[in-house]
Amino acid sequence: MRRKRPIVLLWLCVLALVLGACGGDDEEGGGGGGGGAAATPAAEVEQYPASTTMGKIQAKKQITIGVKYDVPPFGFKNPRSNAIEGFDIDFGKAVAAKLGVKPRFVEAISDNRIPFIMDGTVDLVLSTMTINPERAEEIGFTDPYFIAKGRILQKKGGGITGVEDLAGKKVCTVLGSTYEETLKEQAPDAELTLVDTYSECLESIQNGSVEAVSTDDVILTGMIIQDDSLELVKGEELTTEPYGGGFKKGDREFREFLNGVLDEYETSGAWAKAYQKWLGQYTGEKQEPPTETLSDALEAAA
Repeated sequence: MRRKRPIVLLWLCVLALVLGACGGDDEEGGGGGGGGAAATPAAEVEQYPASTTMGKIQAKKQITIGVKYDVPPFGFKNPRSNAIEGFDIDFGKAVAAKLGVKPRFVEAISDNRIPFIMDGTVDLVLSTMTINPERAEEIGFTDPYFIAKGRILQKKGGGITGVEDLAGKKVCTVLGSTYEETLKEQAPDAELTLVDTYSECLESIQNGSVEAVSTDDVILTGMIIQDDSLELVKGEELTTEPYGGGFKKGDREFREFLNGVLDEYETSGAWAKAYQKWLGQYTGEKQEPPTETLSDALEAAA
């Protein structure tokens, strides 16, 4: 894993202060993943058969969830409290609470999310992972829990007005993300800089080694919260990105369980509360929980 540079840690600390999240969260995230304090259990926790994934997790008394550590506001490591926080983390806590177990959050960057699922490093990935047919050949997905849009970030006054202006420019995105292929297709003459983490893209545009960053709008919004010298390029979105929770392919019972937790999370108002906490209060926008199914997302991406 590449070492986080001081400027990135500084900006994450600024973000933590902006979000008012520099304390008061009892989730641990230190030392390569860290265990979490117990999630508040539901009043009555259903006990699942020992042969199911849910039963095995309950026997361990812990669910291991792969999340981003450097993608505010979806998943980031608070540099003051060492807690892992964000929209994805809140949903992960809801999954853990439904099972009556502790959540353990480990870092899952774009390039190792699927290997972590396949080799059993994690039980679940909630890591801004877009549902697409290629990934669905390797892992299972929940229904979409968030819909993002593909956009471009530049320094204010950078002169980029659309994807066509990326020709000849240095553009950063993350290795293993959907944008690696999107940019090759939509901006074939751009000079791609592929890195491990989005914090490296943020540092690169700040120090001028790249002229643009391309990824999901909500991830780019997190960068703007950290640095108001940056702006989103106006115009049409590059892509539609439905985020899904990832798990081992073929685990139908676990998929049904996770979709049930998601349905309850959305209908109870918890999804809306998390959206306002992590996104709405900074963007000024409102968004409803997704209504698309996994089949809808795969069909749209085909």
